[in-house]
Amino acid sequence: MTHGLSTTPVRPHAHPAHPAPVGVVIATRNRSARLATTLRRLLALPERPPVLVADNASTDDTRAMLARDFPQVRVLALPFNRGALARTHGIRALDTPYVAFADDDSWWAPGALGTAARLFDEHPRLGLISARTLVGPAEDPDPLNEVLAGSPLGPATDLPGVQVLGFLACASVVRRSAYLDAGGFHQLVFFGGEETLLAYDLAARGWGVTHCPGVVAHHHPDPTPRTGRPVRLLRNALLTAWLRRPLPYALARTRELAAEARHDPDARHALREALRRLPAALRARRTLPPHVERAARLLDGPSA
Repeated sequence: MTHGLSTTPVRPHAHPAHPAPVGVVIATRNRSARLATTLRRLLALPERPPVLVADNASTDDTRAMLARDFPQVRVLALPFNRGALARTHGIRALDTPYVAFADDDSWWAPGALGTAARLFDEHPRLGLISARTLVGPAEDPDPLNEVLAGSPLGPATDLPGVQVLGFLACASVVRRSAYLDAGGFHQLVFFGGEETLLAYDLAARGWGVTHCPGVVAHHHPDPTPRTGRPVRLLRNALLTAWLRRPLPYALARTRELAAEARHDPDARHALREALRRLPAALRARRTLPPHVERAARLLDGPSA
């Protein structure tokens, strides 16, 4: 499944004589200062990965800054904000077999991309690596690390790490062919919790999704919460249920959000937005294969 995404690079990228196996795609919008910090970190990596910035129609000085300060970085200037689909624009434009995602506030530790490439080379079914994430200047472990490491799905004999059905987008590396085979991030969810749906779709196509703590990413999030994020997370969790989970499950999640909406304005807003998108979700609905649904149920826990 694909979403018909195409775009034209703002400027060409010179291919090195010995191209790196892992490229980096950054989706950004209106955060030029943070993006500059990320690019300096990425361009200093010993792996020297090709870096592509997919700019979601920024209205600040992002494009001028890129042209002035980072002429070696390839840029896709999107005509309007495509959300997470900017990553798909970027991955289509790269020809590296593996692609690491970064946000404009995250980067990869030295050696991480080389480790990821080796794991992909050694495990042909591996579709996505979820990295261990260190947060802020103190490099505190992201709480998600422990959740992923303790996944009840356990290991698989033909995969590294432990199997998961979730990850942090800015701390993930994908096999390009697997990402495109699964359709990439879904256009309906835009941004916020988009990772679960991609993990489902990769697993449904037979690709392995695993947490590999030997691959390390750094994340320095803005302490100011992004406007609307709680609403998007609630909305997208419900849309994901309608897109991929059995009907009783989707109905139960809808009832739960409706009950929460009685006293929570964010839940009320999320429910309205989800219902507005529900016809499109039903048209794109494709339930998970039984073995992936069983894995999803196991991760949902006994209360689901």
